[in-house]
Order: sequence, then structure tokens, then C-alpha cells
Amino acid sequence: MRVLVIGGGIGGLATALSLHAAGIEAELYEAAAEIRPLGVGINLQPHAVRELTELGLGPALAEAGVATQEFRYANRFGQTIWAEPRGLAAGYRWPQYSIHRGRLQMLLWEAARARLGEARLRLGRRLAEFTQDAAGVTAHFADGEAVRGDLLVGADGIHSAVRAQLVPQEGPPKWNGALLWRATSLALPFLTGATMVQAGHRDTKFVCYPIGRVEDGRAVVNWIAEQRFPTDTPWAREDWNRPARKSDFLPIFANWRFPWLDVPSLIEAAEAVYEFPMVDRDPLPRWTEGRVTLLGDAAHPMYPIGSNGASQAVLDARFLALQLATQPGVAAALGTYEAVRRPATAAVVEANRGDGPDRVMDIVHARAPGGFERIEDVVPQAELEATVMGYKRIAGFDPATLNARESWSVRPEPLPAA
Repeated sequence: MRVLVIGGGIGGLATALSLHAAGIEAELYEAAAEIRPLGVGINLQPHAVRELTELGLGPALAEAGVATQEFRYANRFGQTIWAEPRGLAAGYRWPQYSIHRGRLQMLLWEAARARLGEARLRLGRRLAEFTQDAAGVTAHFADGEAVRGDLLVGADGIHSAVRAQLVPQEGPPKWNGALLWRATSLALPFLTGATMVQAGHRDTKFVCYPIGRVEDGRAVVNWIAEQRFPTDTPWAREDWNRPARKSDFLPIFANWRFPWLDVPSLIEAAEAVYEFPMVDRDPLPRWTEGRVTLLGDAAHPMYPIGSNGASQAVLDARFLALQLATQPGVAAALGTYEAVRRPATAAVVEANRGDGPDRVMDIVHARAPGGFERIEDVVPQAELEATVMGYKRIAGFDPATLNARESWSVRPEPLPAA
């Protein structure tokens, strides 16, 4: 079997590595002329860390990211709404990592180069269209090259050319009215030193967590400032590399000075800030047509709520490779892949539209907009726990379920790190 993977992001690279580990020939085609460590911080939940660990990348992840110890919700005054341990401290068999998106992509890229070989990783290849017949599929690229394979996987992001051909009438992504300003700053560690914080509520929110350390003891803190606007406000096409001005949003957070974090100072310390509108797409009724299927953001772009976008792409990749290695033929493999992964990710998309676990902040803001003395007087502990734990079950990373699930590895022996 020869699989053509379109897209060299996290989902595409995880797919190529998973196929290779399963003994399946894979070739990856990326439109960019070079792979560069772009973007800002993301989180890898334990279910995704499990899959990358079983690919032999555990030590590299531990070196590249920060193992998250705690997750905390707070209101706009810095008062704690909910706090819980994360990763190993929460009973998972695998950590949760906060990591720079570009560093993760480069880690996966170097592993793919070492394992697949550079000849199977093709840069500067923008897909124009695909054609297929009963015997195979052909990828036609903008430079005139045509490549034949048994299967084509569209892992080419929210503006997927593969998805556009499968669903030509869909149109652009849907904006929910929120703008995100994202950056990293050097700052002193806060709380546990490995805490992920979300503060505020649906309309105005600030998220921050460390993704690295520097020699003088300071942390590299990834942060996201979020503000919601009327949905008829003009916005530009989403682009991780569009610079923003601090003056556009810093006044919104001017008074957000907590005993444990000075938000305005953290914003001011950033060298560069990038703007991104919060967008997603409606879940599709199908991902697969013949020998072509979708994966990651091409299949299920979702709001960055609950830290699940990259993690779900890794899960897609691993489950697809398992089915292709164990099912009797392409049709059966793609059928099982879609039957399991499409409803699972559609549920996450819909949960994120309802603010997912972040809804606890909205509940508290509605009941105590001026702050509180005791959170128990505002929201019962059982209500908070039900909201947070319910999302973990939807997204597939509650500890008991994940720890008990059988491995998706085709080969039981551990693979060497790249």
C-alpha cells in the first residue's frame, strides 16, 4: 500500500510517522517550500502524548515541552474558580505537555526525516486536485507533477484543498466573533511554575502557561488574550503570522493585576504579537470519498477551547494507521476510521462551540460578576466537577478510560526515538 499524505503540519507528520511504524509506505507533500517553527504555544493532552510516546517520541517531547502540573480557572480578578492536577499528578499514565507549536512540528519533521527519509518528504508541492478510479488515486500538483497512490489523506488544514474538492459548496470558515492575540513573553514563574490558567469569561478571557525555561530562572510564557466582538465586524483571513498591535487590546486588560500574575506586564514583555480570529467549520456528514479521506483540521477544525485541536489530529493519525494495517482493504479501513473518529471529533467541535469546560467561568461571571469570597457560595463543587469532567469524557481523555484503553500500536515493541 502506498499512501499520499497532503500537508506537513502536526496531523500530516503524525500520519506519516504512524503509517511508517505500521509498515505502510507513506509519502508526504507540503505546499510550503520549507518547514519553519511557526506559531505559538499549544497543549498536548495525555491521550495524544500516549500516541506520540508509543511512536518513540516520549523523551523528545519531555525535552521540548513543559509537563503541565496544574490547570486552573479564575475570574477576571484572579480568584480561583477551579483547580486540578494534570498529567501524571492527575493519575494519567502519560504527561500533558505545553509546547511551542513550531518546536513540536520540527520535532515531528526531524523524526520523519530520520525514519521515512528525505525523499519521501516533498516540499513546495501544492495540491491542485485529485482524481481517482477503482485501482488508485492520483494527486495533481500545481507545478504539473502527478503522483499515483492507493490512498490519499487530506491533512492540509482548515483551508484544505482536499476538503474543498470533496465539499465544493462549503465556503469559508465560520467566525464566532472572538479575536485572539497570541504571543510569548519571558516572565517569572507563577503558581506551581507549570500551571495552565484561564481567567475571565466568554467575552473577555486571558490564557497563559509556560512552554519553556531560560537560564536565569524565568519562564517562556505562552499567552492568549481574547475579546469577543459582534459577528458582523470585518475580519481578515486567519493567519498565524499576521502581526498585531498591543494597543489594539492592552487597554482591555489594563486592570488585570492578580497577586500571582501581572497580565499587563506580561503583555508588554512580548516582542511580537499575532492576531487570529476564532473560527471553525460545521461537522461534515462524511470525510471519505472512495480512496480519499480527511484528517485533523481538514476534517474537523475546532475552536481552541479545551486544548484539543492538535491532540485530536494525532489521534486521527494513529487510529487511521491502525485500521489500514489491520483491516482487509482500503474501503474497510476507511469505513472503520470514519465511523469511530468522525462522531468523536464532531462531539468535540460542538462542545467547544458551547465553550466546553470553559463554561465554568461563564457560570461564575453570570452569578458573581463583581467577584466572590467563597466559590462554594456561587457554584456547588458538584456542578463545577460535572462540567469539567464531562468535557474530558467527550474529548476522550478522562483518566480511567484512557489508562484502560488498548494500545493503537500495530507493533507492540517500543520504537526508538528519532
